[in-house]
Amino acid sequence: MQFSEIIYSDARPVDGYGSGFFRVGGEVFEGPIIVTPTGVLPWGGVEDHGPLCGLVDEIDVLFIGTGDEIAYPPKALKEAVEATGLGLEPMSSPSACRTFNVLVSEGRRVAIALLPVS
Repeated sequence: MQFSEIIYSDARPVDGYGSGFFRVGGEVFEGPIIVTPTGVLPWGGVEDHGPLCGLVDEIDVLFIGTGDEIAYPPKALKEAVEATGLGLEPMSSPSACRTFNVLVSEGRRVAIALLPVS
């Protein structure tokens, strides 16, 4: 079997996470964050719709990492994001990190909003 190195161009992959933090491109971020192909932003959590809705021109799909387990985002968040025309996909934060890394390595226009795991 032949392996190929993944190239992320300008995007920084999520290379780790743990109790209350994420490591993106080798840099540690505490608390909830948003990761896009162009950078990392602080996020106020599921009640903070503004930064997510502001991504509409940068991405096509937004993944919500809901922590340890998959959970549905609050109705207000879902409606606000979907009103911009973005697709919204909830999943556990570990699954969201893996999905983001794969899709961004393919050059896809995706972002993740992540709640930390415990």
